[in-house]
Amino acid sequence: MNKTTRRRGTRSVAVEWPTLALIFACYGGWAAAGFLLWPHWPLAALALLTLTIALQSSLMHECLHGHPTRSAAINEALVFLPIGLVYPYRRFKALHLRHHADERLTDPFEDPESHYRALWQYEEMPVWAQRLLTINNTMLGRFVLGPVIMNAGFLVSEWRLAGENARGVRKAWLLHGLGLVIVLTIIGYGFDMPLWLYGLLPAWLGQSLISVRTFAEHQWSERPDGRTIIVERSPLSLLFLNNNLHLVHHKLPRVPWYRLPALYRERRSEWLAMNGGYSYANYWALLKDFAFQAKEPVPHPALRRMPEAARGFRPRAHGRRVGGQGTVPVPARPVKE
Repeated sequence: MNKTTRRRGTRSVAVEWPTLALIFACYGGWAAAGFLLWPHWPLAALALLTLTIALQSSLMHECLHGHPTRSAAINEALVFLPIGLVYPYRRFKALHLRHHADERLTDPFEDPESHYRALWQYEEMPVWAQRLLTINNTMLGRFVLGPVIMNAGFLVSEWRLAGENARGVRKAWLLHGLGLVIVLTIIGYGFDMPLWLYGLLPAWLGQSLISVRTFAEHQWSERPDGRTIIVERSPLSLLFLNNNLHLVHHKLPRVPWYRLPALYRERRSEWLAMNGGYSYANYWALLKDFAFQAKEPVPHPALRRMPEAARGFRPRAHGRRVGGQGTVPVPARPVKE
C-alpha cells in the first residue's frame, strides 16, 4: 500500500462525528424499542433490539481501535452499557487486539478468534463435540449455534483466567457487572420485559447477525495476507460498519469505518491481489456455498502433531505491524458471484 493511501487513511480529526452520531442512534434506538415499541408492537421492538445489539457489538469493535475520539477512556465510556450482555469491553479489546497480529491469524493457540483446533485436540474430543464443531463451521450452524458455542468457550476461559488472577480480567468483569446491573434493571423494570426473553431472542439473534460477518472472515493460508476475506457488498454493511471489507480493516485498523469503502474502491485490484483473491461478492454467495457444508475443517491444516511447529506460523517480523505495511502481491483468483 503506497504512502498516499496511508496518508489518506490516517485519522486527522479529534472527533469522528459519524461514529459518535451512530453510537447515540444505537443506544437511542435500543431505548426506543424497549420504552416505546415493546408495550404496543412487541415484534417490532424485538427486531429493533436485535439490530441495535448487533450494531453495538460493531461499535465496541470500532471504539477499541481508537475511535471515535483520541481518548481511550471516552471511547470506552461511549459503549460502556453492555446491551449484548455477554462481553466485557476490556476483555473484548484485549483479545481482539491480540487477534490483529496477522502473522498469527487462525492459530488456535495464538489467535483468540480462531475457530480451528489442533489435530491432537480434535482427536481427543468426544464424537458429539467433533460433530458439533463441524456443524458450527457451516453458515446456518454458525448462525443458530455459534453464539452458544462461542459464549460457552469464552466464559469457561474467562473463569479460568479470573481464578488465576490474570492481569486485568477481574477488573474488566467487575466493570461489566456494574454495567449489567444498569442494563438488566432497565430491561426488567423500565421495559417491563422478561429477562429470559431478552436473552433468548434479541441478545442471541444479535450475536447471530454478527456471526454472518465473522463466519468466513479468516481462513488458513501460508501467507498471512491470504487469511483475511473481502466481501465486496452487502445490505448489512452499515450494521457491520464495513467490516465486510475485512482485509482493508486489518491492514489499516486506525481508519474509521466510513472511509473503508472508498479506500477499497480506489485500489480494488491491489487488495484482491494482496489476499490472493479470497473474496466473495456478497454474503448470499457464501450462504449458497456453505449453508449446510462446512467451509473449513475443524483441525487446523498446519498443526498436525503437538511437537511440530507449522512453518507458516513463524512471524515475518518481530512485533506487530499495526499499520499493515509490507505485503507481497500475488495473482488474484476470480471473485465468486
